[in-house]
Amino acid sequence: VKASFLKPGISVPSRAGSQIQGTPSVPRQSRRRKSLAISYEAGQGDGAEPRRARWEPRGWREQLERIREMRRSRDAPVDDMGVQKCYDSNAPPQVMRYQVLLALMLSSQTKDQVTSAAMLRLRQRGLTVDSVLQMDDDTLGQIIYPVGFWRNKVKYIKQTTAILKQKYGGDIPSTVEELVQLPGVGPKMAHLAMHIAWDSVAGIAVDTHVHRISNRLKWVKKETKYPEETRVALEEWLPRDLWKEINWLLVGFGQQTCLPVNPRCSQCLNQDICPAAKKL
Repeated sequence: VKASFLKPGISVPSRAGSQIQGTPSVPRQSRRRKSLAISYEAGQGDGAEPRRARWEPRGWREQLERIREMRRSRDAPVDDMGVQKCYDSNAPPQVMRYQVLLALMLSSQTKDQVTSAAMLRLRQRGLTVDSVLQMDDDTLGQIIYPVGFWRNKVKYIKQTTAILKQKYGGDIPSTVEELVQLPGVGPKMAHLAMHIAWDSVAGIAVDTHVHRISNRLKWVKKETKYPEETRVALEEWLPRDLWKEINWLLVGFGQQTCLPVNPRCSQCLNQDICPAAKKL
């Protein structure tokens, strides 16, 4: 750590006792490595300096338990018609994963009921990479209508499916970084695809419900304007073993109780400990 405070050009003793002439670039690289170690590897090091306690929102565990209680019946639209219910569970794994990704692409700006119906119509025609590539744009549009922005989604689905065929042998990528490079696939879809298709937790999937509720509950240190900002803020403090559950919990809660407009605060178990309850 001491090396990070040295000025450029000063010689620093090596561990073996020899002298190494410093250059302007060496201290900067050293500072960067030290910064990353402190920021992302908490609990490691020699313990010479006390570490700051990690920020977390007040009362979040109690709020979470009450949301779990409200979601106990699992009767929100996301429970019966969410993406995890839209694919053919009997299909080969590669086909299943493709159907998951397609359902996620259709779900953007679309109610679960509409997405589910569109996926059912597609599956009735045999929903595979090859069947979609062989389908003309007009037919695909008629099948997925009335999902939100269906014309754009026809274009994105065709482009993405062609890439999957050419680059991934008909499968979908297994990393968030590759998934978000596909046309029409954003961060939320990528993280959900990792959760559902690959059973891998790479991050928190944040949609409008998770974004809205996290801000209302003050689960972010400062107000965030976009879902991706909320994802980063949540991942800084929320225990990793909750990352997969939080999307399902908050989406259903947002569909039934914590509505975008006129939330049902009188029916919410958190009404006495929610920072937004008296303001809405």
